[in-house]
Amino acid sequence: MRRHFDEAEKIRIGETSLARPPLRPTAASLRAHFERATGRGLVELENPHVEPRVTATDRRTATPASILIAIVLRDPEPTVLLTQRHHGISFPGHWVFPGGRTDPRDPTPIETALREAEEEIGLDRRHVEVLGRLGDYVSHSGFRVVPIVALVHPPFELTPQPGEVEAIAEIELSRLVDSSSYFLFRFQNRKDRAHFAMDTEREGPMLTGVTVSIAIGFYRELLKTHDDRTRTPGNIRTESMS
Repeated sequence: MRRHFDEAEKIRIGETSLARPPLRPTAASLRAHFERATGRGLVELENPHVEPRVTATDRRTATPASILIAIVLRDPEPTVLLTQRHHGISFPGHWVFPGGRTDPRDPTPIETALREAEEEIGLDRRHVEVLGRLGDYVSHSGFRVVPIVALVHPPFELTPQPGEVEAIAEIELSRLVDSSSYFLFRFQNRKDRAHFAMDTEREGPMLTGVTVSIAIGFYRELLKTHDDRTRTPGNIRTESMS
């Protein structure tokens, strides 16, 4: 994927009209967001990529799943847990949020996300403070994904599940909520499509596909609270990233 990305035509979002204010979320501001009506409102996350939309039939038959946006309370700033998919399974080598399909015995999407994080990376739920959820995201791969947002309190130990998780990484939360972190790229042989990506340091994780779509959706949702708090009489409201 990295080679194809390097060869693609790329546009930095921070240098376009899509640029939005960078955010610096804290544990307190994240808790406050999900306590507000803005944060509790569930609006289905949009697919930001330029590609065919998921059909109505596919939406009705999508398999339920959950992922965990696990925000680790590190000093000096929070980070987000990512896992690299094992090279022997689907989407090999891709960096994703921990998660997976719903088990019929899971009572809620939150339980699915916590169970999958325990199974995939050994994240003990005793360290996890669930804040809330985002709206569903329906993927081309046939899943209706519920993103669960949580704070993770160190210290804790993680162990990748053999055959499923190749590696575990943490990136700064601030990168997910800064439009300068994102690119729109287009391959020379596919002028009818364009895809978003978030590239960290050269040797670090690169977020693409469903993962970057959910990251952008998370950013958009936090911007709603940012906009509410910065709106004053006589001022024009700051646009959300859309």
